[in-house]
This record gives sequence, C-alpha cells and structure tokens, in this order.
Amino acid sequence: MKKLPTGLQVFEHIRTSGAVYVDKTDMIYNIVSDARRQFFISRPRRFGKTLLCWTLNALFSGRKELFEGLAIAKTDWAWERYPVVHLDMSRVTTDEGVVDVRRSLVFQMKCIAGEHEISLDNEMGAGEMLTKIIIEVSQKHGKPTVLIIDEYDKPFLDFYNKPPMAEEIRGIMRSCYSQLKANESHLRFLFMTGISKFTKAGVFSTLNNLNDLSLEEDYGALLGYTEEELTGYFSEHLEVAAKKQNMPVAELVEKVRAFYNGYCFDGEQKVYCPFSVLSFLQSRQFLNFWIHSGGAKVIADYMKDRSLTVEQFRGMQVSRDFASSPGEIETASPQSFFYQAGYLTLREGISDDFSLDYPNIEVLNSMSELVCKNMVQPGNDFVDLRSPLLIALCDKDTELLIETLNRLLSGIPYNDYTDAAKQGMQQKNLKITTQEWLYRSTILAFLRGCGVLAFGEMHNSQGRSDMLVIHKNIPWIIEIKVAKDDDSAAKAQEAMKQINDRQYDAPYQNAKKVAIAIDDKARQIEEWIVL
Repeated sequence: MKKLPTGLQVFEHIRTSGAVYVDKTDMIYNIVSDARRQFFISRPRRFGKTLLCWTLNALFSGRKELFEGLAIAKTDWAWERYPVVHLDMSRVTTDEGVVDVRRSLVFQMKCIAGEHEISLDNEMGAGEMLTKIIIEVSQKHGKPTVLIIDEYDKPFLDFYNKPPMAEEIRGIMRSCYSQLKANESHLRFLFMTGISKFTKAGVFSTLNNLNDLSLEEDYGALLGYTEEELTGYFSEHLEVAAKKQNMPVAELVEKVRAFYNGYCFDGEQKVYCPFSVLSFLQSRQFLNFWIHSGGAKVIADYMKDRSLTVEQFRGMQVSRDFASSPGEIETASPQSFFYQAGYLTLREGISDDFSLDYPNIEVLNSMSELVCKNMVQPGNDFVDLRSPLLIALCDKDTELLIETLNRLLSGIPYNDYTDAAKQGMQQKNLKITTQEWLYRSTILAFLRGCGVLAFGEMHNSQGRSDMLVIHKNIPWIIEIKVAKDDDSAAKAQEAMKQINDRQYDAPYQNAKKVAIAIDDKARQIEEWIVL
C-alpha cells in the first residue's frame, strides 16, 4: 500500500515520499489558465488549503518532475518558471496582541526578502515591505511575481471575541493587503486562502478584482475528497479498515460516509474532510477527529456565552447572499459564525435559497458534546453520565435510562436556554411548547454527545416521532410530553397512544417504545411507559 499523507502539507514531500496524492490538478489547471489572475477561496480548517498553496508554488516554480502522471501533465501547460512569493499567515503570532502582530508580520516579510536576496529598510511597515518584495522580485527575474497567501485571516480570527482589538488588527491587515491591487502590473498570479470570508469586505475593500471561487460549482470539490476519490485512491486502506471493523468494505464505506462526508460548498457536491478520512484510515476507529484537532474551546466558549443549542440551526433557511457575504465576525449571527467555521454546511433549500445543517455525524456529535458539557452544571459531570447511558441502551434497561436522563435534566439551568429554544421553534415552525422543544433537543444533544446514533423528528406517513435512537442495532422510539398540574400519568399515556396510533415503530423490527412525561416544575421524568 502507498503511505497515507497524514500530516503532510507540502506537495513536494507527498510526491517524493510515495504517499497517496489525490489528483486535483485538472481543476488547478483550469484556475491557472483562466484569464482571471487573482483568486480567493475559503474552506474550513484541515481541508487541504495549505497543500493547494504548495501545489501552486511547485507548478509556477516549473517543477514538472513532481507532476508526472497527474492530470495537468497531459495539458498544454508551458511549465514556465516564475518567481514565487509564498506567505503563510498562520505563522503570524498573536499572543501579545497588536504589537505582536505588527512585529511578526514584519519578521515574515524579512524572511521572505531573505529567501529572494532582497534588502528591506527596517523603518518600513509590513505593507511597504510586501510592495518592495513584489516589485524587486519581479525586476530581479525579469518576470511578474506569483504571490500565494495562505490563511489570510488567521491573525484577525484570533481576536474574534475582542471587537476593539479585532478592528485594529483588521486595519493592520488592510494596510498590508491593499498593496496588492496597486502592484497588479507586477503580478502574474495571486491566490489567497482563508477559513472565513468575514473580513473579505473589510480587508479587501480596495481589492475588488479578487475572484472568489468559494461557491463556484466548478471548484466545489477542489478541496476535500469526493466519494469516488475515497474509494479509488484509498481502496487498499479501506479493505484493511474493513477487516479491523469486521464488516464488508461496502458497509464500511457507508459508515465512513455517514461520519465524515457531507460538507457542501456549492449547494450541489458533497465532500469528505481529508483530515478526518486520513485519521480514520490511520487509526481504523470511528472517532471525532476534526473538532478536536484545534479550536474546540473557542467553539465551546462561543456557544456557552450565547446559550446556544444544537437543534436550532438545523434546516435554517439562508439566502445565497448569506453564503457569499456573511458579514463581519464581530457582528455576524451565530449561524454565520458556524457556517464560516465549517460546523454548518449548505443543503438544498426552499426555492433558490440554501438551508443549513451539520455536515455529518462527526460534527453533529462533537457539537452536541460541547453543548452538553456547557449546559451541565458542576457536580453533575457529563462524563459520569455517559457510562450508565450506554449500559442502559445495551442492556435494554429502561429504568437506568430514565435515571440517567433525570440526572442530566437536574443539572441543567434551563432558563438560560429558553430564548434559544424559542428561536429554534420559530425557525422550524413547530406547534409545541418551548419547554418540550428544549427538553427534547437537550436529550438529543446528550445522546449524540455520548456517541449514540440519535435522530429527531423522524417522519412517517402518519407524523413524526420525537426521537429515534439506535444503539447496538437496537431501535428505541421515544416520545416526550411535558406535564403540568400533576397530569404526568395522563401525559405518558398520551405519548404512548401517539406512538401506537401513528405507528412510529412500524419501519423497525423489535423496537422498544418509550413514552415519557416530564414534570415541568420538577424538571424530572415523573412517569414513563415502556412497550
């Protein structure tokens, strides 16, 4: 088997080490041969943006030998060598705030100038240095410069929760990037990547000729793996993983699809997160890799500060303008923040709009875990609740299940999340009480956060059940009613009658039916019926 390119981001290293390279050079050729010469693309972290930048670096450096056997080698690309200036803004340090950003930017410029034997005046700012580098590199080689800027937004995003400082950093970055348009005559090609488009309007206000590929259908699969690429390039690794998981390859692929596929950037094509796929093929275990690779605390803090729930974003309708221009990060809505960060992705919406959803089980379960850990108060640890839940589901122990859910409910300050529940209900146009929606979404988040396959609002011809839970091939149909005025017994009976009358269990063999009545004053499950 070829090596997995786990942790490899430099194109040359992948090609010379014998690791798998998923060939995207047909799309890259279309970009570099386009009459347009200045491009931008945004994608979530760990999606291969840095690898794309290094591939463009090798291409414009005339490294033809690295592209043998790839799609672009069969084209009319001239393999002319250009001077390449490659800026990686993820290297800009921000620990000490604005002063650190200025100092680090200048240091990066000096390093690049040294690579090209260009001398810089120490009194220059980073923007002036970049201008001199572009011009003098072009003059030195007698050819226009190729400029590649990776993760343009990294310095700014580090201050997303500090608006005054964020605005100051934006000004620094604007003064640097605004030099690009002024030096267009010295540029053969410009390519920029970023996690977000939050600062595109603010930072690039003077760079209005930058062509945004982020939503273009032709480049929807430029970053990320399609299923065809997964099964074609990694077939041997999938066979090994299937043996480890003791299942046929087709079944394994189906499970990998559910866990790691589903990112959509053009409203049409779905792709896998490369980091998650490679991590799975390396470990051969279904784990939540992406969210724990960095940034989980930022997301957890963001959700906790705003008392956000998981369910409120699912199916939210957004316009195409939202997808292309989400606004600035400090004023953006939560759905815009999560969409830009990759936690929400595009789905087909009503009319010409999009809708939002979590890409896959990995992200949904990870977000659910973050929410539950934030909601559960000290002294009622989320980790302590996970084991009894899994035991209850495996042993079909309904009493232990109810006991565990009551421990969860007793540890959650529901008043903090009422507004989020109301917002979610309005979005989904649900005809239920705020508390019922909140109890249901909380329990769903808890189940998913524990790694259990749980679905809300499962439809059939007669209606939709509150929850379908499947664990170890055992299906559970759960219906929840909120009880008031000591009517818990009646509400539990009502819930079971609804399950039976609407045949929620009909599609599943040997399903356990559980009707739950939660007393709204005690915030506990007071009555339940099991069939």
